[in-house]
Amino acid sequence: MVGESLPDLNYPKDVLQPLLSASNSSSLQQALEILIKDSRATVGRGEFASKNILPTVLKLVESLHRASNREYLMQAMKLLRNLCAGEVANQNSFVEHHGIETVLTVFRSASLLSDPDFGIIRLSLQVLANVSLAGAEHQQAIWLKLFPNEFFILASIRSQETSDPLCMILYTCCDGRPGLDIELCKDPGLPIVAGIIQTVASVGSREDWFKLLLSRLCLEDIHFPALFFKLCEGNASEDRGNNALGDNVFSSEQAFLLRIISEILNEQINEVRVPNETALCVLGILKRSVSIVDFGARAKSGLPTGSTSVDVMGYSLIILRDICAQDGLGDLKKDSVDVVDLLLPNDLTDVVLSLLHDLEPPAIIRKTLKDGETLELNLGSTKLCPYKGFRRDLVAIIGNCAYRRKNVQDEIRQKSGILLLLQQCVTDDDNPYLREWGIWSLRNLLEGNAENQQIVADLQLQGSVDMPELARLGLKVEVDQNTHRAKLVNIPGSYTKPVERVGPLKFMEKMSIGEPQLYIQAHHTATFAKSKC
Repeated sequence: MVGESLPDLNYPKDVLQPLLSASNSSSLQQALEILIKDSRATVGRGEFASKNILPTVLKLVESLHRASNREYLMQAMKLLRNLCAGEVANQNSFVEHHGIETVLTVFRSASLLSDPDFGIIRLSLQVLANVSLAGAEHQQAIWLKLFPNEFFILASIRSQETSDPLCMILYTCCDGRPGLDIELCKDPGLPIVAGIIQTVASVGSREDWFKLLLSRLCLEDIHFPALFFKLCEGNASEDRGNNALGDNVFSSEQAFLLRIISEILNEQINEVRVPNETALCVLGILKRSVSIVDFGARAKSGLPTGSTSVDVMGYSLIILRDICAQDGLGDLKKDSVDVVDLLLPNDLTDVVLSLLHDLEPPAIIRKTLKDGETLELNLGSTKLCPYKGFRRDLVAIIGNCAYRRKNVQDEIRQKSGILLLLQQCVTDDDNPYLREWGIWSLRNLLEGNAENQQIVADLQLQGSVDMPELARLGLKVEVDQNTHRAKLVNIPGSYTKPVERVGPLKFMEKMSIGEPQLYIQAHHTATFAKSKC
């Protein structure tokens, strides 16, 4: 191993002797290697706890830090991290012997270097992360020492190595001590979370803790609006995209936050109920983005597109789609308001129907129509899909809102939206699953609603648009051989039997978060191992 030899370091005997004795070795290097290996196992950590080794390791860390011996310091920090992984006696000893202060001293020095030592900083955070799992008392001790200044410095380090364990510490503290999340989501704590989002947006993350933290703050609690608008302030990145397209209205970090929230919500759609404050905020964001997006260019890709305003609009639609699919989830109190009923008076359906109405028809319909032919509705055709999947997402929101909500069914009919939705029951290369979402939406509009069923039965189509998928809905096309007019009618006996709920379509696998995790040493690398501690 590279580094100074044992005689050059001159460690006190009260530091060296316990380590040499516990490892049955004759050198510090050999002792650390043996102790690190043995401390990977629960039995080993318990045995070292009985010998009260941890205070000695803390003294060793202090000595190595003063001696500026990085190689031995790395080994000592790995040992300290392993000892604190799920062993309560060691975790208690760590706090009692001022381990938090010792670790803070180490990572402060590492972060102040012209070239920050991310390895040392990461190990320091992993030690604290393991200690934070011991309970509320330990979480409070860490919080008092690190909030807000130390957390802010750590959040400003643009490194994946450091952001993951930092998120674990923040999540564990907020989850274990009520009220800390409020401190974190108002000044001076809000810049900490904003800094973490900026870091992950630029360097990514390997572990689940970032999503867990955002889920805790933005979906299980009401802090999404404050965090979203914080990301638009001067501490957000200066790269605001293409100003000519209005992309300077939102920051790239705001688009990234919406993207992550949409992923979390879709992955946990049956576990979390989105707060009303968050739902209304997302609808407001959608309205603002719609007013600045350029609908004049045909989409070349799905989300993310590279245009901040388009991405903000797209991820807002996806979040609203899944919010509207959450009826009946959780313990909804009698006096609680269904989130869809909260969104409707704030023009949700008006915005979505207007966007859908103004889009050119799907490609399969455009190809089917002959020159001069039109469908019996205003095609608009002034707007193009700004990303692939845009039309599908609009239809999905209508479908989820209409599920067993007669007020929504009636509203769509009164706004002449039924024929518009019929037009969406086709395949479209630019909108994967459009047909499935269209059928789902039409089914929900017609279920138990005689007025809507009559509208469909009486409606006539000009042209030769073939939509065989409608047969599943109990519909068929009748064509007059003389006039060549096509009429969409009910198949006798249809819609007399209640339709079983099949649930909103979901195309992503549910994320398995698992149980609390510990940082331990395995196979000479830091790994993220599961534990029930």
